Amino acid sequence: MAAARTPAPDPDGPDPDGPAAPGFGPEVESAIERFARYLELERGRSPHTVRAYRSDLAAMLAGLGGLADLDLAHLRRRLGEAHRAGAARSTLARRAAAVRTFTAWAVRAGLLATDPGARLSSPPAKPALPEVVRADQAAAVLDAAVSGAAEEDPEALRDLALLEVLYATGIRVGEACGLDLDSVDDSQRTLRVLGKGNRERTVVFGVPAARALDRWRAVGRPALAGPHSPPALFLGVRGGRIDPRVARTVVHRAMTAVPGAPDIGPHGFRHAAATHLLHGGADLRYVQELLGHATLSTTQLYTHVTVDRLKVVHDQAHPRA
Repeated sequence: MAAARTPAPDPDGPDPDGPAAPGFGPEVESAIERFARYLELERGRSPHTVRAYRSDLAAMLAGLGGLADLDLAHLRRRLGEAHRAGAARSTLARRAAAVRTFTAWAVRAGLLATDPGARLSSPPAKPALPEVVRADQAAAVLDAAVSGAAEEDPEALRDLALLEVLYATGIRVGEACGLDLDSVDDSQRTLRVLGKGNRERTVVFGVPAARALDRWRAVGRPALAGPHSPPALFLGVRGGRIDPRVARTVVHRAMTAVPGAPDIGPHGFRHAAATHLLHGGADLRYVQELLGHATLSTTQLYTHVTVDRLKVVHDQAHPRA
């Protein structure tokens, strides 16, 4: 089975918190462009990641006439200005990490004699998770999507299949938009996904998602496909690969149609999939593999919402509970 296509970039860009960058000299701009090419060509970073680095470096190096002016005091000053402007801790941590990577590269490239970013610290990021979607709310959203697709309107069939896949697998919206027809193994009910860092993984989906995919491919997709359509699993109304912004709108529209359900995007559905798996007793390592996290610490962020479940299990199982 062929590997999945490289996913479309996730539309969630860098955090805009912080003051506007006043610009910098041509030497600094040239260095940023060289660094961007290094990230893309030598490190294999995605276009989205390269854009994020550019944005963070533009904020951190703003006001420099040349690289000779770059020192630790300047970097600390830029972080301090962003902090006073109300930037989130995650923004400060990300910008500090970006500039540390840049200055280390600049030393290796001979653009800097010393590394001013090596001693730069920042507040530890405190990741914010989306509002939790309860299992009954997720079921209501999907039931409504099933009803909406009853007349087999092509877009409704696509939206149902997309929602079922996102919730069943917990894959990122960019990964879902990047799936091809041959990414699906119907006999095993699995998807071959190419995630961040070009890491390939296999995720499993259940019977409801299988049914939705069957109807979409049999009825909905042929109605939207044209002679020049790509082999994408999910298509837009003009027959091209679905855009991540459209996928986000699909989830937003589905959530707002159900009274009481929080208005979330695709990452909220990903969060729901992870949380509900953990709540049901899934092993943390399995959820890590499903979500495509490089480290277990990232997956552990999802465990905070399952404390009530842990208390119940402890009360039932521990002899000294």
